[in-house]
This record gives sequence, structure tokens and C-alpha cells, in this order.
Amino acid sequence: MAALYLPNLLSLGRALLVPLAVWLIISGEARWAFVVMVVAGTTDALDGWLAKRYGWETELGAYLDPLADKLLLVSVFVTLGVAGQLPAWLVIMVVARDVMIVIAVLLSWMLEQPLRIQPLRISKWNTAAQIILALVTLADMGFGLGWALPRQGLVLLVAALTVASAGAYVIAWLRHMTGGAPPPPPASTVSKEQSP
Repeated sequence: MAALYLPNLLSLGRALLVPLAVWLIISGEARWAFVVMVVAGTTDALDGWLAKRYGWETELGAYLDPLADKLLLVSVFVTLGVAGQLPAWLVIMVVARDVMIVIAVLLSWMLEQPLRIQPLRISKWNTAAQIILALVTLADMGFGLGWALPRQGLVLLVAALTVASAGAYVIAWLRHMTGGAPPPPPASTVSKEQSP
């Protein structure tokens, strides 16, 4: 029975790696920060596989896993942005998207229309691209690989996926809040025959 909680423990462990990753980047230990990110990425893949393979999926895990991912990625992105290794506009874009999602979820709860957290496919691609960009950036910093061009390409890819993901979530949220019905037409378009 204890094994049922193993995926959640892995997610929690990933969240606990956040201060270490940030401290290593600030301290100029990019190689070790890269190792920490590899470990974090491995736990992310492992907890998801265990949950699906053995049916160890829990409601807590549905919230804890994406929260751990976002906590790690946002913290690393902000730290790399402050260090001048990622463009500020990309960091702002990534953080703004996540803040927007949190606000949308909270607003749905406040309006008594709770929204179940269910990552979209485009969101999974976006998260994967962010992880790859963070890993490539840290590897380039730590090992002097000269990957300026691949990094620029990944920056543009993450930006595009972030915009697409944000748009997909806005559409999904609006559909949820309106019950899937299209918004009513403006009052000016209602004919006299339709008016009371």
C-alpha cells in the first residue's frame, strides 16, 4: 500500500530540488545544476510511468506532479533570466502564462465552477521544450559547448509553444465557464422580432 504513494514522493522530491538548483546556478555551478535538472527530469518521467503502469494515480498526484514541474521550471527560468542566460521577455512570457492559469483556476473555484487540472497535449509539449531548453542552457554554461544557435532555436520554440498553450487554456477555460455554449450575440444584432 505504501508503494501507492511512491509517485507522490517522487514529485515532492522534485519540488525539494528547487532551492538546490537555484543555489547552484547562482553560485556558478552550472554543471551540478545540470545534474540536478537531469535527476528532476528523470523523477518526472518515473513518477508518471509508475502511476500509469501500476494504477497508482491519486487526486493528490494530479495536483502535485504539475505543481512540482512548474515550481522547478519557473524557478530555474527566472534564475537563468537574472543570470542573463535566457532573454527576459521569454521568462516574463513563461511566468505570465503560469500565473494566468493559476488565476483562472482560482476564479473558477470562486465562481463555484471548479476546474479539474488536466494538462493539454500542447501544454505537455511546452513543458518538454522548457525542460530541454533549461538542460541545453545549463550544459552550455557548464561545459562550454558553444550551443548559441541551438539555444536560440529552442528559445523561439518555447515562446511559440507558450503562446499556443496559453491560447488553448483560455479557450478550454471559457468553454468550461460557459458550459460549452457559444457566447450570446451582442444586443445590437438581435432583431425586433426576437426582442420581447
